Amino acid sequence: MKQIGLLNQPLSTVVSGMGHLDTLVIADAGLPIPSGTERIDLAVAKGIPGFIDTLRATLTELKIESVIIADGMAEHSPSIRAALDELIGDVPVHTVSHDTFKAQSASARAIVRTGEFSPYANIILVAGVVF
Repeated sequence: MKQIGLLNQPLSTVVSGMGHLDTLVIADAGLPIPSGTERIDLAVAKGIPGFIDTLRATLTELKIESVIIADGMAEHSPSIRAALDELIGDVPVHTVSHDTFKAQSASARAIVRTGEFSPYANIILVAGVVF
């Protein structure tokens, strides 16, 4: 049995298969997921698991070079934005409209649905390289 890192098998599989510039979305419970995009549904109940906890666990295994968020996060969920900034450090953050965010999500390797009920708690992680 795996004892550290991502314990969820579908999420671990997607992350281990990602290459440079591939994208992975971590989403709140309400983000629409297109039928052609892989859904990794972690949502159990309201707030379980949370967006930040899911992001933190994912970043233990995924090297990122940038992230994309919707422009409403800072206004509608400032505590989520502050926690996100703390987690990602100096990684570049690109802000787009919510409609653009949803359109870009469709091309991700997968969308991870959390139990997060905070508005705009969504992020596109752009994979980097470790060398």
